[in-house]
Amino acid sequence: MEQKKLAIIATKGSLDWAYPPFILASTAAALGYEVQIFFTFYGLQLLKKKLALEVTPLGNPGMPMPMGMDKWFPVLGMTLPGMQGMMTTMMKKKMKDKGVASVDELRELCQEAEVKLIACQMTVDLFDMDTAEFLDGIDYAGAAAFFEFAGESDICLYM
Repeated sequence: MEQKKLAIIATKGSLDWAYPPFILASTAAALGYEVQIFFTFYGLQLLKKKLALEVTPLGNPGMPMPMGMDKWFPVLGMTLPGMQGMMTTMMKKKMKDKGVASVDELRELCQEAEVKLIACQMTVDLFDMDTAEFLDGIDYAGAAAFFEFAGESDICLYM
């Protein structure tokens, strides 16, 4: 029987959007899937050696707020200075308290499980990104190279 394949496109670079691609990829790899994640545009932030990811509560109406804030705290309040930092701290604490692995740990799991992490070369060039800031052992390729794998995948996810 041929090995199942999972292709993921990661386009977002915030803390809350960092978890889905790494959790799904590491789980699929543990189940025996061949996995590739293609990081493009803001998703490239997830490949940086030194992560500086924050939660983005503004523009994310589905995000459950602490203390029922979504019921009584106006959306405009999310624009107040320091609000994003506060929400990021709260999210990190909740993840730790619930025993959820950090993004760094999940990335390491993916690399140990031989998940192929691919940085979009066009985006790297477009934003004049310094490849020295990225993790070691990742690949650089264009969309066409990723589509070769995605076109044969059993599952393809866009995040």
